[in-house]
Amino acid sequence: MYYLSKDLFFPPVSHADSDGILAVGGDLSPERLQLAYNSGIFPWFNEGEPIIWWSPNPRMVLYLDELVVSKSMRNILNRNIFKVTFNQNFRDVISNCQQVKRDGQSGTWITNDMIDAYCRLNELGMAKSVEVWQNDQLVGGLYGVNLAHVFCGESMFSLVSNASKMAFIALANQLKKDNYRLLDCQVYNEHLESLGCREIEREVFMAILKRD
Repeated sequence: MYYLSKDLFFPPVSHADSDGILAVGGDLSPERLQLAYNSGIFPWFNEGEPIIWWSPNPRMVLYLDELVVSKSMRNILNRNIFKVTFNQNFRDVISNCQQVKRDGQSGTWITNDMIDAYCRLNELGMAKSVEVWQNDQLVGGLYGVNLAHVFCGESMFSLVSNASKMAFIALANQLKKDNYRLLDCQVYNEHLESLGCREIEREVFMAILKRD
């Protein structure tokens, strides 16, 4: 494991351990976060811990042509239950991602410092959000880091059934329309798999990320 100094540097992702941990320390400055995401690395840590930087192998991703929309979700889409906007309420989205209760989790990894850091990225045009509305109320959404041809999803929330799925589907469809190569979802979970995501080797992910 590499301990970061004030220098803007990350070791090669191949140096990550079997859990995907690559480095510890550093800061959440826009410059370091930009370098991290462009290098296939992201921060993930709990309140009171040092910053932990990850590059897991395998990597959970969505190839945009492989998006799965269930019959029930197609029905919801056709009924126009939700309204979707892009990058209109970034701070509200990330704050909801911090506050929403999740099964099997007693707290959140989205600290106040993380919120401030990603809001700075949003102001710089690098972090983006998707908002889902019902009756003019924000009921779901997601946020992530935009790398021009790969979108790195960070977290999503839902206050009513299917709102986070709606955000994910809307994002995937927009990315496909804009000729993105991949939606990065970082690590496996069953919910993502149900939407068509799958694990690929880190080397494959890095090759796509670095392709001009």
